[in-house]
Amino acid sequence: MKFKDYRISKDIKKAIEELGWSRPTDIQFKAIQPILDGEDVLAIAQTGTGKTASFVIPILNTLSKNANKYNTGGVSCLVLVPTRELAIQIDDVFREVGKYLTFKSMALTGGVDQDPQIFKLKTHVDIVISTPGRMFDMISQGHLKIDQLKTLVLDEADHMLDLGFVKDIKDLMRHIPQKRQTLFFSATINKEIKKVAYDLVRNAIRIQISPKNPVAKNIVHSVAFVEMDDKRFFLENIVKEHSDLKVIVFVRTKVRAERLVKAMERVQLKSETIHGDVDQKERFAILNRFKSGENKLLITTDVAARGIDIPNVGAVVNYDLPDVAENYVHRVGRTGRGKEKGWAISLCSEQEKSFLKEIEDYTGSEIPVYDLSKSDYQSIVDDSEAGDYDWKSLIAENDLWAKEKKK
Repeated sequence: MKFKDYRISKDIKKAIEELGWSRPTDIQFKAIQPILDGEDVLAIAQTGTGKTASFVIPILNTLSKNANKYNTGGVSCLVLVPTRELAIQIDDVFREVGKYLTFKSMALTGGVDQDPQIFKLKTHVDIVISTPGRMFDMISQGHLKIDQLKTLVLDEADHMLDLGFVKDIKDLMRHIPQKRQTLFFSATINKEIKKVAYDLVRNAIRIQISPKNPVAKNIVHSVAFVEMDDKRFFLENIVKEHSDLKVIVFVRTKVRAERLVKAMERVQLKSETIHGDVDQKERFAILNRFKSGENKLLITTDVAARGIDIPNVGAVVNYDLPDVAENYVHRVGRTGRGKEKGWAISLCSEQEKSFLKEIEDYTGSEIPVYDLSKSDYQSIVDDSEAGDYDWKSLIAENDLWAKEKKK
């Protein structure tokens, strides 16, 4: 089946065609028609499967068909997400797919001045994509009215529960109509997620797109065993040998992220970092520079591991292995999205071998080892442009930075 065969607005079909979409992905094929039919949906789908479009297309079509009925002053559709970046990204998809329709959407997030958001809500908005905190701020202040809500979407629901938003989700039910359509999307499913889901959905169509191996098939995986202090040399080697690729590097802490940016700077490699201490406005600017290719090396904590859809990411480097196996799937899912090919390389120190085993147990497959002879290993270290720079000085310099940040 092709998108042109769906009974949806010609304006939506035109936008989809311009986006270069011809056939729906598995999740889109299974979810779009039930959502168009007004059914509740409980969907389990791994990252990078196209689930955002699977709810955006039918929601916009329903909104377009019922424009006069829905335009009553309140919000018609609320999409609840765990992160600010994901809210912005989903709003972009609504705008791209609905570019020829007349509707208003907005991303409602914390970390930015609320006055422009209040002003926009007063002018009437059809679709709000929000994080829980800012949503409740606006509800309590009387600026966000969801008592006439027609559709509720919970996206990345498992991550919202991980972040402790379960009470917020339950509290939300007090503010919205019982008669509504609920769409529940999650990358994973367990007893807690099932309980929350079945409290929200009614006679839902259940969809599961989760192969035995939760990692996309078009990603090539490898692991190299590297001493912790040598990892910077190997990252330098990877980036310089693949200078045409956009690369996301994952580290465990924000201090390590800042240190690594400085280490890359010492070897003439430009990089930027996003983590919890980076201002939200600057975070968006950094992501935009990475998306455009102005900067090709992004160093980040797990803040960017979930839901962020950046096209043409050639490689993901696990500079630090995640201590939660599931996060490996979300990290490497930033590459190899859709039909693109991707590469995931993990730098594993002796201390991290237990993490590697947990990852392999979780995914159900061994990660191929990138064999390095002693001479090849030493060559990578010796070829670094770091020269004789005193690494201890760099650590001291960054410890000073960390202390300044706490003031």
